[in-house]
Amino acid sequence: MTDVANRPETEVDPTTVMPTPPVFDTFEEERQHRKQRLAAAFRLFGRFGFDEGVAGHITARDPEFPDRFWVNPFCMNFKQIKASDLLCVDHDGKVVIGDRPVNAAAFAIHSRVHLARPDVIAAAHSHSVYGKAWSAFRRELQPLTQDSCAFYNDHAVFDDYTGVVLDLDEGDRIGTALGDRKAVILSNHGNLTVGHTVDEAAYWFITMERSCQAQLQVAAASGIDPVLIDPDMAAKTGKQVGSNYGGWLNFQPLWDWIVAEEPDLLD
Repeated sequence: MTDVANRPETEVDPTTVMPTPPVFDTFEEERQHRKQRLAAAFRLFGRFGFDEGVAGHITARDPEFPDRFWVNPFCMNFKQIKASDLLCVDHDGKVVIGDRPVNAAAFAIHSRVHLARPDVIAAAHSHSVYGKAWSAFRRELQPLTQDSCAFYNDHAVFDDYTGVVLDLDEGDRIGTALGDRKAVILSNHGNLTVGHTVDEAAYWFITMERSCQAQLQVAAASGIDPVLIDPDMAAKTGKQVGSNYGGWLNFQPLWDWIVAEEPDLLD
């Protein structure tokens, strides 16, 4: 693996070089990197209380076989997942690597999202409290804060609910609702985010959950009308804070922290 962030720069103070995603020499190196980031994302989701029984899943496309993705085993707590626990599943639902079952809803949703979005490396979904609470309104987030502008004109609402997602047709409809955006609110269900790295998808979910929390708190302030960010400024801010790189970058402090706290996740 070559970390482009540590490459020597001519006539540039190395302390001013911004970190960038690593590049890899082999599929094996990239696969292990994605699996470890995926395990870290699960540990973070567990720390933040995003787990809800057996619900919730984060996936990462395999770098060598794009019709396969890595996912958490069914009925395993987010707080315990290690890189070696992850399952590799193909788009027919067959567990290619691993000896535990896969969550049927994870397959129904993620296989279709990955199929609809070949540019996407990772997708995250869980039944986090504020995300599922806001989803009951079946409305997009408003540009209330700088952070929420990351989703301005870049998320959608899947305005339907038919129970637990077990049907591939519904997974297709979720993929259609997502379109080319970074997130979709699943009505009466929760949020789903995607990214060009595991880091990005996980961070978008975390900050979207907090944006839902802020939205709900503003809505609860009875008799006080919020002042929304002007559309032009919201769009400008969205480009500043909502880029693929921005999502990746904001995940790095969380990665450093959770690995220091729980290094066994790398196993």
